[in-house]
Amino acid sequence: MEALFRSLPALLEALPDNEMVREAVVFAAWRKTAGKQLGLHTLPVKFNENRLIVAVSDKSWQKNLASLSSQMIFKINAALGSAVVTYIEFVVDADRVAKPNKQVSQLDRDDSLVQITPELMRLAGKITDKQLRQEFLMAAANCLARKEKVFQQ
Repeated sequence: MEALFRSLPALLEALPDNEMVREAVVFAAWRKTAGKQLGLHTLPVKFNENRLIVAVSDKSWQKNLASLSSQMIFKINAALGSAVVTYIEFVVDADRVAKPNKQVSQLDRDDSLVQITPELMRLAGKITDKQLRQEFLMAAANCLARKEKVFQQ
């Protein structure tokens, strides 16, 4: 699993500067940094202009993680190989944490995968670990599905 995350800096460098792709990579770095236990109480929800927004299950988690944010930023940026994240905001959203964004319907995922460009697919092919490549493409598909829903409303 560690080898898979060592490829994140090269992936960020190789991919075109695309907000959704960058968000998907930052979310993957958050999940790796947070680990399974912390992942049960948090969910990355947005990344924009070097600012990562993470939903937490309650105020206690918000307070504790806010005090650790500089360490989390350091670990995420170390995983990414550059200072991609400069600030983390923790927002209380128990419903969102309980029902993670992974619940995008299969139809939405399939529609989003169609929108992934051949260039993105080619660059994702540089990820040698099949599982990481699949997770990256699904994260990108989820971002595309979320973006599509926002524009349809």
